[in-house]
Amino acid sequence: MPATTQLISQPKLLIGEGAEEVRFFNAMLNHLKLGDIRVEEYGGKRKLSRYLQELLVRPSYRDVISIGITRDADADASSAFQSVCGVLTNIGLAAPAATEVFVGDHPKVGIFILPDGRNAGMLEDLCLAAIRSYPDMQCVDEYFKCIHEKANRQPNNLAKARVHAWLASQVEPDRRLGEAAEVGYWPWDSPIFDTLKQFLRALWLQQILI
Repeated sequence: MPATTQLISQPKLLIGEGAEEVRFFNAMLNHLKLGDIRVEEYGGKRKLSRYLQELLVRPSYRDVISIGITRDADADASSAFQSVCGVLTNIGLAAPAATEVFVGDHPKVGIFILPDGRNAGMLEDLCLAAIRSYPDMQCVDEYFKCIHEKANRQPNNLAKARVHAWLASQVEPDRRLGEAAEVGYWPWDSPIFDTLKQFLRALWLQQILI
């Protein structure tokens, strides 16, 4: 079904880069018991503009109260934030002056740059920070140290590689990040997730003043 014909069944909309983000966010929202939020993917940072342009003409768009946009910081959180703001401005949606702030009206729009709105990185870095005190993370670190020493190589994306290695060590070794969230691998009560939780609650609390 083309994106422009898909109904938005909830009044709040949370969007992430890909399918793993959708599964991760849905699991966190379930943990927080926050309803009325639909989670969708926009297919990667280069496709955000197209996704939002198509969103504006979807038949149920007029019923959307608030939109939360998430994106990985990658090398620079500030640059990632400004990039999202530029897309919003170009298509005529409100662009906040800072992350985690909702602005505009019908819809209200907020941005969260992963992992924490300030530092470089991505969703994987957020998850790794939440489990960094786990004893088995030392094994993961030693594994990549050994690979570097013995084979003289490192993964291009060490955060993704470390997540994959840790997940591969579980009883069910073939789960991906989003599926791991669905079955409770990530410690939702960790304070590492607090800033993201606050953003999701803010998205859920937005109302249109009449």
